[in-house]
Amino acid sequence: MASPFPQLTEREHEVLGLVARGLDNTAIARRLGVSGKTVRNHVSNVLTKLQLADRPAAIVRAREAGLGGAPESS
Repeated sequence: MASPFPQLTEREHEVLGLVARGLDNTAIARRLGVSGKTVRNHVSNVLTKLQLADRPAAIVRAREAGLGGAPESS
C-alpha cells in the first residue's frame, strides 16, 4: 500500500501521526528527542506541503488517511 502524503519527509510524516494522536508540540519533542522549535518547524512544513490552514485541519486530514489511531494522553 502506498504511504499517504508522499510529499512529506519521513520525520514530517511521523510528526503528523503524533499530531493526529492528540499530542502537543512539547510531548512530540520529548518523544522524538528534539526541541520544541524543531517540532514547530515540522508542523509548519506539513501545513504548507498539505496546503492546510491549521493544526485541526491537519488532524482531520491525517485521521482520514488512517494516521494517528486513538488519541493519547501526554
